[in-house]
Amino acid sequence: MALPALAVSPASGQLTGHGMDGFYRDGRRILSRCELQVAGDEPLIVQGRLTGADRARFIGTIRRAGERGPDPEIRMERLRSADGTEQITFRSSAARPVRLPVEIRLGTDLAELGSVAVGLPGPELRAAVHGSGLRWSGTGVHAVVSVTPSPQDAVASPGLLRWEIDLPPGGHRTIELRAALEYGTGGPGSPSGHHRYPVGIRIPGPRTGALTPRTRSDRPPRPWTAARLECDDHRADALMASSLDDLHGLVMRDPIAAADMYVAGGFPWRCGLAPVEALWAARMLLPLGTRLAAGTLRALARSQQAAPGADFGRIPGALRDAGPHSPPSCTGIEATLLFPAVLAEARRWGLPEQETERLLPAAERCLTWLRRVTDPPGGGRGYVPDPVPGGPYRCETQAHAHRAALLGADLLDVCGSADASALRDWAAGLRTRFRRDFWLEDRAGGRPAALLTADGRPVPHLGSATAHLLDTGLLGGGTSAPGLLDPAQTDQLAGLLGSPAMDSGWGLRGLSAKESGYNPFGHRSGAVRVHETAIAAAGLAAAGHEQVAGALTRGVLDAADSFGHRLPEMYAGEQRTTGGAPVPHPSACRPAAVAAGGAVHILVALAGLRPDVPAGTVSVRPLATAPLGAMQLTGLSVAEQPFAVRISRLGMGMVETAAEGLQLGS
Repeated sequence: MALPALAVSPASGQLTGHGMDGFYRDGRRILSRCELQVAGDEPLIVQGRLTGADRARFIGTIRRAGERGPDPEIRMERLRSADGTEQITFRSSAARPVRLPVEIRLGTDLAELGSVAVGLPGPELRAAVHGSGLRWSGTGVHAVVSVTPSPQDAVASPGLLRWEIDLPPGGHRTIELRAALEYGTGGPGSPSGHHRYPVGIRIPGPRTGALTPRTRSDRPPRPWTAARLECDDHRADALMASSLDDLHGLVMRDPIAAADMYVAGGFPWRCGLAPVEALWAARMLLPLGTRLAAGTLRALARSQQAAPGADFGRIPGALRDAGPHSPPSCTGIEATLLFPAVLAEARRWGLPEQETERLLPAAERCLTWLRRVTDPPGGGRGYVPDPVPGGPYRCETQAHAHRAALLGADLLDVCGSADASALRDWAAGLRTRFRRDFWLEDRAGGRPAALLTADGRPVPHLGSATAHLLDTGLLGGGTSAPGLLDPAQTDQLAGLLGSPAMDSGWGLRGLSAKESGYNPFGHRSGAVRVHETAIAAAGLAAAGHEQVAGALTRGVLDAADSFGHRLPEMYAGEQRTTGGAPVPHPSACRPAAVAAGGAVHILVALAGLRPDVPAGTVSVRPLATAPLGAMQLTGLSVAEQPFAVRISRLGMGMVETAAEGLQLGS
């Protein structure tokens, strides 16, 4: 994946035209079939693997009629890039010259990615011979494949290219394919302006005049530092590197301002800007610099509702499933509450003051929306309703609102606004109300309610969304903001999250296994969601519950090992057994921004970094239990300068590199 380009295939490397196989560009499938035959048969693939988020390598052998013995003499290597290029190299170990007949069968439907993802591809189009390759035409859009060297035979009807390749002893020959998308004028399918596909990929426009080719383009640079982890548990190193590579594959430039970059939600369902996922990923990567956060915030500020009215200050977002016990929640509400928190924490990590001031008006509009929805005309309950004005009032939404108010008040202090004090007072009132209305006492010590209904009735189901109660955010001096729960309630919640009913051994279940409606494959009713497990682990560590935090961290690391260090958005919450492995969820995004960002977050959280760049300080509070052993983090960024820290096996932290003048706290 190298958005807006990507390639999908099985481990064989053959694009068969089935399922989601294909090269895609700008949300269109350029190729659905790319099937290779050599000497009348398919190569025997012995290895197929990713070598990077945007590259794959397939190794095979060729068996020819008359060969004796088990040892193959001809090897094949396919190097595939997401940008639509593929190099097929044949190497000979034969003692004599070899002539290889090679055929590549190509085809496409030019279908939209969103349609293919839901199982509604289009009919395969007829090819035409075009230059040194083939061409397929739809309404206003065309797919072109060119090859080097030119084929000796090209047959349009079956989309077939043929070569007779001569390999000298010990020699090699390479065929290179280049798939591109072209746009022409006219027809309802011709792009005009910004057309959003079902999965959120935008086609920049408008286009007029002659055909405009879209082939490989410069990849956006990584909007974060070259961070690296070296740990006693080397699986953590691989997870960190793979997660950052996946995130780079999801990086997109904003079509309105190319300098602003954000990460797409994930493949295949959210290949464009998904506000909540983009904000979470940006927040989780703050230890690697503030550039991604700044680009994401600027892009979302442009989408914010700025016209007077009930939605003034709100960031748009879609509804999402919330499990069997509550109606869908609104991602726009979460994004609106997350915006000021990300900006405030980015400032703590070193976002330049001019960038903070530039984004401050958008954050103020978010906070204005927050105060208005909790104090509507005619009165209200003092909670943020989600998704509609009449409720329900979700536990995690109140956590987002509380964090937004406290961190937002810090932002308002920057400009000397008198509203900062009012926000802190509102947050204090919310804590009082929440501890009274949301905490349910029982014989086991109590638990937070999942939500309050519109009439104030608590719904007691326990799920991973309660982890957001532990995610309070950073205030001045690197201190954690106060939480909605008191210390005794926090201790009780930590015990609940660490129980077998919630901790599957691979991470937190979305819903406790003891609750009615539990389904290990349920999106919000039992599946393990990586980023919520990461939020829980970091929050538990900050609250002093290191044993539970360490167990969750090790569980995610073990799961990542089973997934080749590319964690899916979620996986089944079935109980871990000896010799078992986590089961993939069939509808999960993979790669997914929140999963990759969550992996980085859960690993960096072990160092316990607490910066306050405006005050010129940073503290290091690692887990004393050192759950993954000794570790060294290099290439981090605090105050826009390199930062490196080493954690011993005894949980002692030592800063090795830091910005000049930055004071180090304990």
